[in-house]
Amino acid sequence: MQTIDLDTWPRRDLYRFYSGLDYPHFNICGEIDITRLHRHCRQIGISRFNGVLYGVSKIANDIEEFRQRIRGEEVVQHRVVHPSYTVLTEENTFCFCETTYSEDINIFSDRTNRAILRAKENPSLEDEPGRDDYLFISSLPWVRFTSVSHPIHMSPADSIPRITWGRFTEVHKRVIMPLSVQVHHGLADGYHVGRFFELFQQWVESVDLTRTSPQAVSYTH
Repeated sequence: MQTIDLDTWPRRDLYRFYSGLDYPHFNICGEIDITRLHRHCRQIGISRFNGVLYGVSKIANDIEEFRQRIRGEEVVQHRVVHPSYTVLTEENTFCFCETTYSEDINIFSDRTNRAILRAKENPSLEDEPGRDDYLFISSLPWVRFTSVSHPIHMSPADSIPRITWGRFTEVHKRVIMPLSVQVHHGLADGYHVGRFFELFQQWVESVDLTRTSPQAVSYTH
């Protein structure tokens, strides 16, 4: 982790402007064609949830702005961030769960399966105190949404990105998924969220999850 020098940071003025707003977050929703990812997950025996969770976590880690966090008067940048996501319980409520990120999708998927089982056995709404190296992630498999809003802390304003996807729908023999990305505008702009959508779609269309090395395809900001 590194602390960003605010005096020389190119985003200094934007950061200070948006940090002064009552609601400094913005959210962009769009559609992703996940046909190839859907097929590869079936081929290697990984759930679609794990495949999408891996993909959004990978792309978020490839973009510096998605690894930056506001801490009081400082801005820090993590080397790697990890998904913290919601899991449905038997009572049709939800609990929080996290997976330590790995570039190897098989390791990542195995960690996710184990984490979900532990979370269902001991449901909790607590993340580890003091940590902000998370991505807050939700799945809404019942809804093909066009807009999403999230509850967030406003004082101080939460700077952890929120990523949500919805119901998979077949359209003209393609599998389409709605995707929502919410970020703190002091740290990222529409350009960076646009890059997230662009790189995620490229990864879905290009990556071959049957390869032994998932690092064979990598996208950077």
